[in-house]
Order: sequence, then structure tokens, then C-alpha cells
Amino acid sequence: MEDNENIEILRGDPKKALINIALPMIFALLLISFNHIIDRIWIAALGTDYLAAIGFVTPIFMIIIGIGNGLGAGSNSLIARYIGAKEYQSANNSALHSILIVAFVSILIPLLLVPFFDQIIYYMGAGSVLKLTRDYGMILVLGTFAFLFNILFSSQLRAEGDMKKATFSMATVDILNIIFDPIFIYTFNLGIKGAALATVLSSILPTLVAMYWLFIKKNTYLDYSLKNFKYNFLYIKGMLTVGIPASLEEFVISIVNIILNSMLVIVAGTNIIAAFNISFTILQLGMMPCIAIGTAAITVAGVAYGAKELDKVKTTCYYGIKISLIISAIITVFIMLFAPQISLMFTYNQTDGAFHQLIIDVLKIVSVFLLVTPVGGICAMTLQGMGRGTLSLLLTIIRELVFVVLLAY
Repeated sequence: MEDNENIEILRGDPKKALINIALPMIFALLLISFNHIIDRIWIAALGTDYLAAIGFVTPIFMIIIGIGNGLGAGSNSLIARYIGAKEYQSANNSALHSILIVAFVSILIPLLLVPFFDQIIYYMGAGSVLKLTRDYGMILVLGTFAFLFNILFSSQLRAEGDMKKATFSMATVDILNIIFDPIFIYTFNLGIKGAALATVLSSILPTLVAMYWLFIKKNTYLDYSLKNFKYNFLYIKGMLTVGIPASLEEFVISIVNIILNSMLVIVAGTNIIAAFNISFTILQLGMMPCIAIGTAAITVAGVAYGAKELDKVKTTCYYGIKISLIISAIITVFIMLFAPQISLMFTYNQTDGAFHQLIIDVLKIVSVFLLVTPVGGICAMTLQGMGRGTLSLLLTIIRELVFVVLLAY
């Protein structure tokens, strides 16, 4: 298999490779966060109960997405390491094994969640908005397959350095959702169910396009022909060695959010949940450049580690931390300065000025979190690229369970 331009970049200067992957990723991830904001702006017109319902579902949805991101990171890391080691047949075979794993998980998650969904959201504190929470959340759970496969295919395209296709696959989801939201929510008069249906449908269409590239047109570096599939548990183990800890990292973060939601309901009711959910959405927007750089580090570090070029692994990590800190500092200052204007986007239909001020106060507090994210985040994702998922998980547990929960309490 001959190297193409994307592979040559991955094998070259790690700084250039990191930027080459990170820039399109930043665009795609910012679009994702912008889409979440637009989603909540449309929902805000329906009332704070609807925003609170989304707030209760968000941790569950993030667990699903976290599992997808973890499996995607595992597949990305394994493929990148095989590409770095020039073991091309193993790269192809590992990609096919990853698809089987994701297919299994896509069936398993709804089977586990649907029968107990009402009980789960009730004990999370959604009693006063139980029906709204169920209407929104159940549709998202049933759409698990669309979310996981879209993440997997984007991760595999990223592993071979094809950022055009990977970015298209990610960005199209959000462009479609921005278009579908007002149509499903208001034109079809489906309310919060419409928001959920728009989210699922937006993920299905780009996933079908990615499947066309991989299995029909076959214009990717990796070859997804069934002739390349030879079952070997080592590929599954190699993917899950990174995938399970990476998924658990997202799971820990989501569980922490559930704990925080429960604390907030006890202290202040659904209004604070709505304000926290809005602020967390803005915080996610600010974190996207750091996440994009970290995600790029998985691929770049994976290729370098597979080629046994440890100096490039170190350069990838240090350079990623440096540029992430600079960007995070700029975003933190921006949120601090424009918190009132940001809050106004979500309270334009509210007569209660206290809710507007509540969002401002929460925004100013949580924005500081952006300054402490880059070091741990980039190091964790570099470790994932090297196949050291357990160490990455340990860093996340210390950060989330020890510091966030204890300090919040």
C-alpha cells in the first residue's frame, strides 16, 4: 500500500501534523457546540421546563456519545499505530473489527436503557418535568446507532489523516440539525420531540454518506473489503485497551454532571438546572479547541509511537498543551467580558430578570475551568494515542471525582 499525502504529513513534523488535523477539527467541533446553543435557543422559547428537561437528558446523552468517542479513540489509536509501524493489513483488519464492536454496542445500549429510562430520570431529579424529559431522551437513546457509527467513521478517517472527509462527516450533522430544528419543533409542531428527532436524523444522513465512501466508492486509504477481515481477538483487545478507559472517562464526567444536577435540584430547583445547562453548553464551546487539539494528538502520537519515534510523541504533547493554553485563556476572558450578552440569547423570552442574572453568575464561575483543562486533557489524549488508556482514565478520575465533586459539595 503506497503512502498518500495525508500519510506523509502524519509521518513528518508532528507540529505540522497536529495543526493539519486540529484546524478542521476545531471548525467541526465549534459547529457542534454552536448547534447545541442554537438547539437551546429554539427550546428556550418553549420555557424553562423544556430547558431543564434537556439538562436532565444531557448527562445520559453524553454517556452514549462518550462511549462512541471512547470506541472511536480506540479505533483511531490502533489504526494510527499500525500505520506508523507500516502494518497496513493489520490497519485494515482492525478497522473492520471496530465496526463489529460498534454494531454490538449500538444494539446493547438501547436494550439496557429503554426498560429503565423512567426510573433513571426520576432518580436524577426530573420528577417535575418527567414527561418532557422522557419525550426528549427516549428518542435519543433509540438513535444510538446513528451517533456511534458517525463518530466511528469520522475517527477512522482521521486515523488515516483524511480530514476533508472526517470534517464533512462531523460538520454535516450540525448543519442539518440547525436546519431541521425549527422545522421539526415549530413547523411540524412536535416541540421537544421534534428537537430529538432532528438530532437523530441529522446523524443518520452523514453516516450513510460515510458508508458510501468506505464500502461502495472505496476512495479511502484503508481498504474495508471483507477479504481483509480475519478474526483475531488481539484487534478487539487493542481497540478496547484504549476504548474502554476512554469511554469510562466520558462516563465519569457524565456521572459527575448527574451528581451536580442532583445537588443543584436539592439546593435551588429546576431554574438552576436550566442555568447550569446553558452555562455548560457555553463552556463546551470554549473547550472545543482544546478537545480538537487533543483528538489530533491521538492520531499524531499514535503514528509516532507505532514508528517508535518517542521524541515526536513528546513534541506532540508539549506543543498541544502550549497552543491549547493560549486559546483557552483568550476564550475565558471573552466569556467573562460578554457574559451578559451571552445570557440574553437564552432569556429573550423570559420576564424574570433573576434567571438572566443567574446565568451570568454561573458563566463567570465555570469559565475559569477552561484554564485548567489543557494540561490534563492533552496529556490524557496523548496517552490514548500511545495505547495507554488506563493512565489517561486515572487522570480523569482524579480531576472529576476528587476535585470537581468534592469542591462542588
